[in-house]
Amino acid sequence: MKNELMGILPLWKPRGMTSFQAVRQASKILGTKKAGHTGTLDPDVNGVLPVCVGRATKIVQYLTEAGKMYTGEVTIGWSTETEDSSGQLVSKDYPAENIPEEDVDAVLTKLHGEQTQIPPMYSAVKVKGRRLYEYARAGEEVERPARLVTIHELKRVSPVTQNEDGAVRFSFKCSCSKGTYIRTLAVTIGEELGFPAHMSNLTRNASGSFTEADCVTFEEMEQQEVNDISQLLIPVERAFEKIPSIVVNETDRIRILQGGILPLSDDVKNTDDAFFSVLDEKLRLIALYKKDPKRSGMMRPEKMIRTVLDFEKDE
Repeated sequence: MKNELMGILPLWKPRGMTSFQAVRQASKILGTKKAGHTGTLDPDVNGVLPVCVGRATKIVQYLTEAGKMYTGEVTIGWSTETEDSSGQLVSKDYPAENIPEEDVDAVLTKLHGEQTQIPPMYSAVKVKGRRLYEYARAGEEVERPARLVTIHELKRVSPVTQNEDGAVRFSFKCSCSKGTYIRTLAVTIGEELGFPAHMSNLTRNASGSFTEADCVTFEEMEQQEVNDISQLLIPVERAFEKIPSIVVNETDRIRILQGGILPLSDDVKNTDDAFFSVLDEKLRLIALYKKDPKRSGMMRPEKMIRTVLDFEKDE
């Protein structure tokens, strides 16, 4: 019996399609119906979109939680209803002269760390069972829930220039927590400088441990031989290489596959991580475990990744 595809496809999503459309097209090429992405990219944004395939869909939530890295462009002089260049004009106020680079850099430094964001109306956040963009398209206003995000790095990577029309632009690099809206960040930068602004360009360069260098394009997928298509997938173990891990023997592997509560391994007794990966002697990911909050010195399942049947298929 042919093994089911399992792994992570680090897809380079092109501009002009939704993340859902990108997953659907990737699934068609891979010949699988079981796939899910790990963090929405707007249609106008290109970049790293890890797609979990087959049994790897079990870890979608963990990859979605990972931090992201972007490069983008802020245009100062007008704002839009979508907070990017595709939206209708909201307000316009061009700077009389170019903004000093030291003023821009001071604002970017100020915005490091934790901050509260209000998601854009044109976003996929759900409120009362409906997406915000559904309210926006219907012309309805709704209270949007604030969210706490963290900006780990935010720096300018181009000169600050002013066009003949008065608009001021510069490019930036941002490393941030999940859930950060870069469109909203661009608007905030403009507000701090005293002018309306919007995000005029954006690329996601990294999502968790996956970078642009890992990615494949649709063109590359189409060129791949049918029998070799699975080689495009990265093992699920890669997704958790930066968290603590333990390797268990065959006896404990069987107990873990049964969801057993085991004595806490010495390798992770002092970790502050929320969970850690459990590997068999062939370094295949079995499950994610965590410290048992009710039983001192014990560990319990956080998420089961493989089953006994899965291992039988892999043999």
